[in-house]
Amino acid sequence: MKKYIWTIIVGAILLILIAYFYFNKFNFSNEIDYNTQKLDTNIDVPKITVTCEEINGTVIKVGEEFSFNKIAGNPTPDRGYKEAGIIVKGKLEKGYGGGNCQVSTTIYNAVKEIEGIEISERHEHGVELGYIEKGKDSTVVFDDLDLKFKNNTQNDIKLYATTTDTKVEIKVVKIVNEQTTL
Repeated sequence: MKKYIWTIIVGAILLILIAYFYFNKFNFSNEIDYNTQKLDTNIDVPKITVTCEEINGTVIKVGEEFSFNKIAGNPTPDRGYKEAGIIVKGKLEKGYGGGNCQVSTTIYNAVKEIEGIEISERHEHGVELGYIEKGKDSTVVFDDLDLKFKNNTQNDIKLYATTTDTKVEIKVVKIVNEQTTL
């Protein structure tokens, strides 16, 4: 019996670890935090702040689909947006909504690894961006290109979007019993 005791103990520990990871797939802390560094700390703050304010506090219930364009809205001057650099057909131009792609990219990277989140629409810029590796971005254009994902997890989730002079930060938090698990 003594020779098998360590085998039994190790087996029990492995079984407990497997069960723990299986039932805690969402995230160990039930929160995902992702940020991207800003390239231009002067121009981006006002327009990114408007977008983050629209996204911040958004709850996506089980079975619902999140649409960046639906939540963020049309980036117009009357909503506080200023002309800035936007990418059109691979070239930098002036227009409204510059900076929104950094917010949508940060959201995309925060949610893409969550089991049960299904990315239903996403588009790449097709060019190198300074704040994220090529292929990990998510471009948005109001009424044309969107970032959409469906919440197929077992819980509602809540997005927190903030910006500072140097970064855009997205937190995705699982809601358990009407309480966020921050």
